[in-house]
Amino acid sequence: MDRISRRSQGPEGVRFGNHRISSLLFADDVVLLASSSQDLQHVLERFAAECEAAGMRISTSKSEAMVTRPEKGVVCPLRVSGEVLPQVEEFKYLGVLFTSEGKMEREIDRRIGAASAVMRSVYRTVVVKKELSLKAEALDLPVNLRSHPHLWS
Repeated sequence: MDRISRRSQGPEGVRFGNHRISSLLFADDVVLLASSSQDLQHVLERFAAECEAAGMRISTSKSEAMVTRPEKGVVCPLRVSGEVLPQVEEFKYLGVLFTSEGKMEREIDRRIGAASAVMRSVYRTVVVKKELSLKAEALDLPVNLRSHPHLWS
């Protein structure tokens, strides 16, 4: 995928500090970046051509377009093999939620919720373990077994 991406690169991309980034790659997941819909269409066409040359194709059923602008209603009709890609307001890439508004509040809320669920699970585990150990102490076990709780817990 890296070779295909490098071969399809042009002057397009978005600037982050002193760097120009035109794609994000992980295994067969790709995010193409450009500062305009025309530039993105050119990037997409070159990328699709390089994929075909390598015996691959872009899955239009798994592909989406998203415009990251504060104002809503900006249309970006991208085409791959004659098919228009659906335009979305958000998508997940490697488990991270990207939104068209460029805000991270929903992603932060999602991560806090996930951490809270883990903490609830840990709390239940600690409470259960504590209850089990209290019950085990109440058992009438020989002294040598009480001093080695790992043998019966």
